[in-house]
Amino acid sequence: MQTFADHVIKFNRSLEFKGALPPGIQIMNPFREAAIADVMQQFYKKFYDDTHTRRLILGINPGRLGSGATGVPFSDTKRLAEECGIPVKGFKTHEPSSVFVYDMIHAYGGVQAFYQDFYISSVCPLGFTAGNGKDKVVNYNYYDSKALTNAVHDLIVSSLRKQLGFGISTKVCYCMGTGKNAAFLQALNEKEQFFEKIVPLEHPRFVMQYKVKTKQAYIDKYLEAFEAYSQ
Repeated sequence: MQTFADHVIKFNRSLEFKGALPPGIQIMNPFREAAIADVMQQFYKKFYDDTHTRRLILGINPGRLGSGATGVPFSDTKRLAEECGIPVKGFKTHEPSSVFVYDMIHAYGGVQAFYQDFYISSVCPLGFTAGNGKDKVVNYNYYDSKALTNAVHDLIVSSLRKQLGFGISTKVCYCMGTGKNAAFLQALNEKEQFFEKIVPLEHPRFVMQYKVKTKQAYIDKYLEAFEAYSQ
């Protein structure tokens, strides 16, 4: 019998986008890099090598410093090494969203307890980058242009459907982002009926950028939402 980890690893390694992207947008597929794919596999084999049913938490899409660098959502190299015991050689990343997520995980009971109950993914499993006009490359979200949203719509639908087969509870899905990400996911769910309920929560990046002084209140909100819809 395949474990939850086996399903995730196979899914990640098989991800590809064959469509056409709008001008100026580049796809970011971290799992095409052997070193990142190896780190990703270590993580899921360590925390997901079982057949437990888990609740799903969905972010937006991979960012350059989080899962774009490690293959693990909301986990920069520092958190993977210090919190998960999985060192990443050759480079270091620091992602503020990862700080929030692991503070929340600590409040929940630690990595073992949290990852046994939850699986974090993204509405769109592949990331995007674009130039910012100043010779720098920045993250680009799937909803930042309607053309991109339309281009990756089928990828989003098929990817979510595949992940439900890993052993995901369909009673509730927690959405990181109370604005455009939640609006898109709720509209998609009305059509596809993936989950009984979508629960929007503030995105970790929003908290760390604008509400860091009241970070604990947002951690508490996450924990209260988890408790309210616990199985």
